[in-house]
Amino acid sequence: MVILTTIYVAVAVLLLFASAIFIHEWGHFFVARLCGMKVEEFAIGFGKILWKREKDGVLYTIRMIPAGGFVKLPQMITSETIEGKNEDETEPLPEITPWAKIAVAVAGPIMNVIFAFVLATIIYFVGLPEAITPPVVGSMDETSEEYKLGVREGDIIVKINGKEIPSWEEARKLTALSITNRFLVTFQRQTDSGIKEFTEELTAKPVSEELTIKILQLPPKYRPIAGKILDGGAAGAAGLKANDEIISLGGLPLGSRGQLISALQKNGTNKTEIAVLRDGDEVSLAITPKMVNNTVMIGVQFASMPQTYIVRHPGPGPIENVKGVASLMGDTLYALFHKAETGVGVKDLSGPVGILAMLGAWVKTDYRLALNFLVLLNVNLAILNMLPIPVLDGGHTVMGLFEGIFRRKIPAKLLEVITIIFTVLLLSLMAYVTFHDVFERSGLFFEMFNNDVEIQGPSSPSE
Repeated sequence: MVILTTIYVAVAVLLLFASAIFIHEWGHFFVARLCGMKVEEFAIGFGKILWKREKDGVLYTIRMIPAGGFVKLPQMITSETIEGKNEDETEPLPEITPWAKIAVAVAGPIMNVIFAFVLATIIYFVGLPEAITPPVVGSMDETSEEYKLGVREGDIIVKINGKEIPSWEEARKLTALSITNRFLVTFQRQTDSGIKEFTEELTAKPVSEELTIKILQLPPKYRPIAGKILDGGAAGAAGLKANDEIISLGGLPLGSRGQLISALQKNGTNKTEIAVLRDGDEVSLAITPKMVNNTVMIGVQFASMPQTYIVRHPGPGPIENVKGVASLMGDTLYALFHKAETGVGVKDLSGPVGILAMLGAWVKTDYRLALNFLVLLNVNLAILNMLPIPVLDGGHTVMGLFEGIFRRKIPAKLLEVITIIFTVLLLSLMAYVTFHDVFERSGLFFEMFNNDVEIQGPSSPSE
């Protein structure tokens, strides 16, 4: 069953990812043909050719690295820097107008936006699961600033800076992308006399020295769940298994991952009892934590927080959906360009490897969530490709506007140097984010097959 699931996820991910690339390149291809331009190659992927077919003078190829694609157009600046210069230069080709170049350049991003609307329309009719796991605060450190301000375990976050917060995901997204680290957080608390609502100004801090994205210092209320048991660790020696729900350590009941980590540091490397819930039964185990880099560790990679989704039917309207995705993309770029305030840097971006892993997680969870992620991916492709950077569609558009307005071309030698420089920079950026995806975010691939998600529904707006 695991093998079949893996095959299904892998095939679905590649098809969905390839569809976004295909529709983008098809936009360039279609408009280039309309403008009477010569098309030498239509390629999905980069690198070594895995499959090829020639028809009507066009070479159609599928290449080894599924990180993008290209349409080779001799009458425009092409990806010759990457794929090699065309050796057949005997055929004279007519000049094309700057406006034709612009039309071809913007056609790819426009097709991505159109495809995003098509997907969003499908989602509207089939419904969309939305997170309803409430952001309930877990066990608090009594020495923390938040505890001293009056925040307690069981409090529910309902608003941050006046915006309604339905889930931890939304809370983290808002704080991470904001240029401030101070937030007005509104809580609800169940008391004997009813529900009490109060607001406190809290400080968000970086996750760690390495991970500088800032989060509120409020632990989620859920028992830590063992995901992957690491080889040679104390957990494996004690008999812990994947999906064990850790309920106590040394007799201390646990309500959050943070509470477990704190209890481990206090316990040190002393042998102690750890109680877990396994298949509905409570199991007690003896564990001896180890000291690793001055930190007490038990050798467990925790599973993600269990999430509950309810199907919104009909789903969000296509305009609402695409507009929300574009707004999120804009907020992300804004946060990236204000790294000093937000802590969001290039290392926090995901390349093709990370995108494939996230898409795989959604495919396994629910096809509607995968389609919604594809809406995000297509809008991102459109926006990023329209950045005014040479070798991107936005760069071609700027150069076309320059030619059309000033009626002169950018010197070929200068253009060649600029193209090479930005090609090297983009390839370096891709290599950097891919390195982080593979070596720094190995948990992404673990989460593909270990995300604990419950889908409920459907529901309607009247419910």
